[in-house]
Amino acid sequence: MTPLRRNMDFMERRYRLAFSMLRGVNPVTGAAILQRLHSEADFFTAPAVQLQTVMGTKSPLFEREYRDKLLADAEAESVYNDAHNIRELYFTDDDYPQLLQQCSDAPLMLYGLGDCDFNNSHLVSIVGTRHATPYGVGFVNTLVADLAAKVGNVIIVSGLAYGIDIAAHRAAMSNGLPTIGVVAHGLSTIYPSSHRNDAAAMIKSGGMLFSEYVHDAAIHKGNFLARNRIVAGIAECVIVVESASKGGALTTARIAAEYSRDVFALPGRTSDLYSRGCNSLIARNVAHLVTDAGDVIDAMGWESKAADDGIQKSLFPDLSADESRIVDYLREKGDARLNNISIDTGIVMSRLMPMMVNLEFKGVVITFPGGSYRLA
Repeated sequence: MTPLRRNMDFMERRYRLAFSMLRGVNPVTGAAILQRLHSEADFFTAPAVQLQTVMGTKSPLFEREYRDKLLADAEAESVYNDAHNIRELYFTDDDYPQLLQQCSDAPLMLYGLGDCDFNNSHLVSIVGTRHATPYGVGFVNTLVADLAAKVGNVIIVSGLAYGIDIAAHRAAMSNGLPTIGVVAHGLSTIYPSSHRNDAAAMIKSGGMLFSEYVHDAAIHKGNFLARNRIVAGIAECVIVVESASKGGALTTARIAAEYSRDVFALPGRTSDLYSRGCNSLIARNVAHLVTDAGDVIDAMGWESKAADDGIQKSLFPDLSADESRIVDYLREKGDARLNNISIDTGIVMSRLMPMMVNLEFKGVVITFPGGSYRLA
């Protein structure tokens, strides 16, 4: 590559980075500007008077001082990104997430750490409360495991937050699936810091971190709500697993529906605080009711992998006759206390207690506050 070509590539990249930093410009308005001016370079090199004439309006965006500052910021950002292996995905690029590209309020630039083939995969966003219960986490684990077993090329997307988000990322990695974390801050930090190791593991296992913010952008409350539109827009479907009657997961579901994405929600008891939001989504026909991976696969029309030798793998590991009786009982009852299980199954308490501990260790049952049990 000649020095002249290297300089041209550097300048083109700098102009695109700077263009993506323009205040209030989205893909629709950005495309309109470029259609009239032909290139980002023209926007930054033309006199303000010429821009006003071509665009037919005055704007603070055209001021020379403002545009020069953006160019300086873009140069600094490119240096940082090169030093830290951060990818730049511009809204007109082929490697920009194709589904997100269809959204009118998508960011002009995404910054990414890691590498995965997100444009040739089934992207599934899993979101929910930060106060996840064993019921929600157990569902996420089972759902992701079944998607990994039954569907090819699945990538799990979430927001790296506490609760359901991090459960989804961890379930993906546990089942050999790439996972994408969409964060609400620059990539020079990780929030919450307790998920730093998870973020590193996600990248190493073929996943990515995405952000629309420059590397040193401060963490701001409003960024988390803005982040939800990316989680909604980047995926083929959004699955809400536990939410109170208000929360960010419901915002994500609403945005996903506006983007014409399929939305699913895990139902729960009407008395459960963190099932109220999901139950409401289902009742208002915003979301499909989901109980397992089959519901998602059927609704999305995805081709399911043929089970090995034509035999579907068992949902639970090998169980003894008494353990199978307990599983059948809980499947019928939904949940039960230890003494009820003992009475109704005829298994004496001295044998039942170690049996329940073993079933919990195998991941077959979950213990709830108050001593009740449910199937995982």
